[in-house]
Amino acid sequence: MRPDPDCRLCGLCDGRTNIVLPDGDPSSGVVLVGEAPGENEDLEGRPFVGRSGRILEGMLSDAGLDRSMVLITNTVKCRPPGNRDPSPVEMAACRPFLESELRGARLVVGLGKSACRDLMGHTGPMADIVNRPTEIDVGGTMVPFIPTYHPAATIYNKVSRAELRRTMDMVAEVLGACTPDL
Repeated sequence: MRPDPDCRLCGLCDGRTNIVLPDGDPSSGVVLVGEAPGENEDLEGRPFVGRSGRILEGMLSDAGLDRSMVLITNTVKCRPPGNRDPSPVEMAACRPFLESELRGARLVVGLGKSACRDLMGHTGPMADIVNRPTEIDVGGTMVPFIPTYHPAATIYNKVSRAELRRTMDMVAEVLGACTPDL
């Protein structure tokens, strides 16, 4: 299920250039979910293509993976003004699209606080949940879920960076890829 090209389910439509649809392999069974498109994503119409995308791709590569081996998406499909966090109303408007992307997944990874709040209801500090596997409900089916830091949170924080690397190693395990020794 994809949004209508002229989707007007929430106010984010007013400032968007493009609806940012998922990118990668939907049959992989692994879905990485960020919070919302940024400026570069809005311009290109693909998730995680800016600075955060380069970090994510590097982490995937370090784990022996390529971004084409997973499905990458966001909780909302349009860029919030000023790169603010998406609101609960905006997330709810896009939820049917996200749920359709998550159906059949073997593993979902929440990248950052907003994604984890939307997918698992967590409102506390990320440090309390990072890399602690749990499950989320996707259309009545419980799916394995790993909450982790958003790539942007790893830019100046070595602990966050190490944890995101660990997450990508877990993803590689699920995909059966060989991971390099750290």
